Amino acid sequence: MSEVPVQSAGSARPARPNPNAVVAVLALSGITVSLMQTLVIPIVPELPKYLDASASNAAWAVTATLLAAAVATPVAGRLGDMFGKRLMLLVSLVLLVSGSVVAALSDTLVPMIVGRALQGLAAAVVPLGISIMRDELPPERLAGSTALMSASLGVGGALGLPAAAFIADHYDWHVLFWTSAALGVVAFTLVMLLVPESKVRSGGRFDAVGAVGLAVGLVSLLLAVSKGADWGWASGTTLGLFALAVVVLLAWGFFELCTAQPLVDLRTTVRRQVLFTNLASIAFGFSMFAMSLVIPQLLQLPTQTGYGLGRSMLTVGLVMAPQGLVMMAFAPLSAAITKARGPKVTLMTGAVIVAAGYGLNIVLMSEVWHLILVSCVIGAGVGFAYGAMPALIMGAVPASETAAANSLNTLMRSIGTSVASALAGVILAQMTISLGGTTLPSENGFKVVMAIGAGAAALAFVLASFLPGRRPAEPEPAPATAAPAAESVH
Repeated sequence: MSEVPVQSAGSARPARPNPNAVVAVLALSGITVSLMQTLVIPIVPELPKYLDASASNAAWAVTATLLAAAVATPVAGRLGDMFGKRLMLLVSLVLLVSGSVVAALSDTLVPMIVGRALQGLAAAVVPLGISIMRDELPPERLAGSTALMSASLGVGGALGLPAAAFIADHYDWHVLFWTSAALGVVAFTLVMLLVPESKVRSGGRFDAVGAVGLAVGLVSLLLAVSKGADWGWASGTTLGLFALAVVVLLAWGFFELCTAQPLVDLRTTVRRQVLFTNLASIAFGFSMFAMSLVIPQLLQLPTQTGYGLGRSMLTVGLVMAPQGLVMMAFAPLSAAITKARGPKVTLMTGAVIVAAGYGLNIVLMSEVWHLILVSCVIGAGVGFAYGAMPALIMGAVPASETAAANSLNTLMRSIGTSVASALAGVILAQMTISLGGTTLPSENGFKVVMAIGAGAAALAFVLASFLPGRRPAEPEPAPATAAPAAESVH
């Protein structure tokens, strides 16, 4: 189904928004939200003590964010297309601030899980920001700006880890969440002041049944993937959740094809350019997260293992931080290649660089500078790829579906990271050594995970080769005439 974009006449909007201000504010918002990925990593080992809970229950502080983000991202994207992308961006930031405050005030498990879930509901900020850029920026600025916005997913995570480790080491752990609340308030204020509301709307009726179906299917799938190692992969709970996910998602897909105004237009998602971009996104999400699992463990394992480097969590953060800066630095180069050769070439280039980085990691893992070099190489490749994906998606969907399509692409990356976490966890749990009565992942286990990360990047390269070779179409211009806001909902 393709809906006709309408414009609301009463929107307050600057006649000529400042492109630099729009890009800077949206990128800051993306970085702020992506900080949530690494915010609790430094305190995960201590969470059971802080919350007076078992380790398995305390792990829900991480799982809740993942599940909430998976559900919120496609829903917020669709609502953004219908009622305004800036509006949904502001709502997402309010949820982020609310979740941060709830977590900052918590000393027990339940409010912490609630707060972390609210933070996860803000995950749609990056795809919404990319979609706002399509509507507001001149065509010549779009490629570089969307590459920077897309890279903010990795930038925030990489820069947040050392900052979170420093705060956790020197202050009460609640300060982590007060800090994220303050950043959210700053981002909200700047969006209110400097980012205009797009007049491009799809209108229509919200597909509540489709939203519930997708939520049930995704939560079942990701819960089974993320908790399967704890529950047992052959346990009735894990297998039941996988079965429920398959049944619900198949039924959801049939319903979406039959309904007049679906949450996700599946006919658009099977277009060659959209389909293979999303499949490559899953592979890239897997590949990027594999590095995030391997390098911190190699740095922190005791030197007595012969391959661990015995460093602190703060050192881990400082080693990982340059990766985020490299991703940001390579965004303009990614955009330049996209303009010259098309985003397909950019995506394939990124895949080659990531695969090379993992290959390098297999032979260079005995010194801190080895791991800094590897993380920067992989970060450069991911920067290329993440910059190309929005260009590919926006070149294949109408302007009225931009937020929904970008949100689905972001969801695909998240699914890739979830699968990477589960698979790497299984491998490292099976390939172990014993040190002083403690079971630790073996060096060969890490090398296997790195080889699989390289294989995932190679798979992304193969998938990208099936993309159309032509450059994507320029963003569709908004209609010249405005319709009353009431006409956008029928």
